[in-house]
Amino acid sequence: MLKLNTLRPHPDSLQRKKRVARGTSSGHGKTGGRGNKGQKSRSGGTKGPFFEGGQTPIYRRLPKKRGFKNFAFKKIYREINVSSLAKFSGEIKIDDLIKANLAEAGEKIKVLGNGEVSKALTVSAHKFTKSAKEKIEKAGGKIVLC
Repeated sequence: MLKLNTLRPHPDSLQRKKRVARGTSSGHGKTGGRGNKGQKSRSGGTKGPFFEGGQTPIYRRLPKKRGFKNFAFKKIYREINVSSLAKFSGEIKIDDLIKANLAEAGEKIKVLGNGEVSKALTVSAHKFTKSAKEKIEKAGGKIVLC
């Protein structure tokens, strides 16, 4: 009967590890399959992945990227136009904008002044443009900075 402790792989399925440079009778002795002489026959005899045969490599031919980089501290805002706030009424909080799929959770929101507002709204956001501020207040609404 077949038991877990008697399981063995088929004898022909296993290949022994090739032991290189361990005497001539092994078939891979003396030079160990590396041929005779030359750079590749010696230990550590390969060049790096960016070696281009002695010509000046691409990373040295191209100029360095200079200048100030502010990626780590850049503030990214989700921009929402005043026209898309028209479908709301009363007080608009950030959670309401997230539920309406106008923004995602954790995003900062900036209200832009593209479009018109006809009703008085109380809008909560992180930033407002001058034109958006004027249009909301002109319609009798308020602005709340978060």
